[in-house]
Amino acid sequence: MVVRVPDIPSEGLSVTEVDALGSVYRDPAWRLLAVRLRLERDGLDVFVTGELRATVSQACGRCLEPSPAEVTAAVDVRLVPRPATADNVELAADDLDVDFYAEDELDVNALIEAETTLALPMKPLCREGCLGLCPVCGGNRNVVQCACPQRPPDPRLTALKDLAARLPH
Repeated sequence: MVVRVPDIPSEGLSVTEVDALGSVYRDPAWRLLAVRLRLERDGLDVFVTGELRATVSQACGRCLEPSPAEVTAAVDVRLVPRPATADNVELAADDLDVDFYAEDELDVNALIEAETTLALPMKPLCREGCLGLCPVCGGNRNVVQCACPQRPPDPRLTALKDLAARLPH
């Protein structure tokens, strides 16, 4: 869904219909469940606030199996016109919630995809007690119990073996 910035009414614009947005994500396994966005214009700046919920599929960080997860993302972004003079724009610490739009058009779907991606966990797990992969044979320890011998520790790391005990607390 593309919104022209001059067409945003002075009282703002609400986006709440998932079906009106069409296909939001490039990954067909991702599904937008709910969206509640408010677009308000202040001169050339556009403030987008609200919340969205989506179901995404990611690979587990331990066993690499696909794992669906529900993501809730709070949206609080200020969009400003992309400067025409420079390709690189230096942002200050206060500008970390700033994004750009071009040619008086705001792509709401791209914004939703970016906010969903930012809300994903850094290391997703299929479940809390995931056993991961065997470091010897590569088998998924959640599925198979391998009888691989334990690998000896790397001799280069022996100096670090009892580091935690030696550090003052």
